[in-house]
Amino acid sequence: MASHHTPTTALSDSGPPQRPVLPADRRVQQGGWLFLLSLLIFFLTSIVLYALYAYSRRSEIQSQLPLPKAFLVSTICLVMVSLMVHTATQWVRRDRFRATAWMLGGAAAAATLFTLVQCFALSEIMLGPATFYGPGKGVAGMVVVLAILHALHVLGGIVALGIVAWGAVWGRYDHERHWPVDFAAHYWHFLDLVWIAMIATFWMTTGGFGW
Repeated sequence: MASHHTPTTALSDSGPPQRPVLPADRRVQQGGWLFLLSLLIFFLTSIVLYALYAYSRRSEIQSQLPLPKAFLVSTICLVMVSLMVHTATQWVRRDRFRATAWMLGGAAAAATLFTLVQCFALSEIMLGPATFYGPGKGVAGMVVVLAILHALHVLGGIVALGIVAWGAVWGRYDHERHWPVDFAAHYWHFLDLVWIAMIATFWMTTGGFGW
């Protein structure tokens, strides 16, 4: 009669034993991908609706508001975050725990700088004339709303980076178990791509950066 037992860690002559991937690990990964998929649908829908609305008002002079140049600075900050979290995923695979923690902490700092620059850029739009009067205020308002929605997800990402960085400090990840670090990188790459799509759409449907 066949006996049933809990799977044990397989031994290998070529290296240290490998821990099995547990069903709970797979469920967490699947949940993470579903979360990103839902965000992708949300942001794509929002960008498309904005583009259609802005296109319908393209003939109105005041709808051609200039975009704040601070948007370009914030974009650079966001790209830096993506590069840093990607580096963290490489270092955690080499069991460089302290370097991983420092890189994640630096990414959180760059993300915080992005948020501050975004606040400055949005205040420039909201205090400008296009927001308060004229037919262009609808386009300006939607730019602000979309940028704020993105910034709220950035704030959530900053909290997540802090949690993952703290876990790295305490050695909770290694070359075998590093999904939280990977997911942090996936999330920030996603936010990076969404913002680039947003700012490209803003540039095509407004007065650009006034150059």
